Parts: sequence; structure tokens; C-alpha cells
Amino acid sequence: MENTSIISHLSLGTNDFERAVAFYDRVLPTLGCQCIMREPGAIAYGKQLPEFWIQTPIDGHSATVGNGTHVGFIAPTKEAVHAFYEAALAAGAQGEGSPGSRPDYGEPYYGCFVRDLDGHKIEAAYWDMTLIQAQYTD
Repeated sequence: MENTSIISHLSLGTNDFERAVAFYDRVLPTLGCQCIMREPGAIAYGKQLPEFWIQTPIDGHSATVGNGTHVGFIAPTKEAVHAFYEAALAAGAQGEGSPGSRPDYGEPYYGCFVRDLDGHKIEAAYWDMTLIQAQYTD
């Protein structure tokens, strides 16, 4: 199995670990993700590898939100983008951009944005590979 990602993993801090776990346990399965590892104060999600971590900060200080930072998850379909958005809102997220095309991102893009319970901006993005391939073969 070849891993085609350029990212090994990423982590977001939380100030309420169990609440964050309940949120992501509800939202990430819409994209085919599951809990891969769990340690005290840390949990990793992925499809096969621990790629996305939620954890209490190791230094003991409060977790903060990065300005201009967000995490984009790959959605397998446009319907998965909608399921992600609806599950996130039902779990208490704040909408930051409903599902749809974003012309500035290119024709192949379809996605949505929410703020999780700690205020982190997260995204589900579907990329229509047929449009990407057509774009580069013309």
C-alpha cells in the first residue's frame, strides 16, 4: 500500500477532551474515518493510519485556535460533504460555509467549512478527479 499523502499527521488541541472526542466520533465517520489510536488525553483518527489527532496540549497550557489555520478532510463524494456538514452542525459546530462549489478554488472543488467545538476551522472537500484529469489533458 502506497500512502499518497504528503502529511504524516496533524494535531489540534482541545480544552475539553471528552467533548471533542464525542464531536469527532460523530463527524469523521461521514468521511470513512475511525479512531485508530487512543492514549490518555489524545486520540487519533484516520482510514488506516493515525493522521488526525485531537489532544490536550502537552505543555499543560490552554489550547488556542490558529488564525488562518484550518484542516481540510477529503470527502469521497459530494454527498459525503453534505453528511459531514450536517453531522457537524448536529454535534454543535458553527457553520462557516455551507456545502457547495467555490469558483475561486476551481471547478473540481466542492466543499464546506465549520468550526468545531474548540473553534478550529475544519473542512470537507470533494475533488472531482474527472474534471482535474480533463483540465490537464486538454
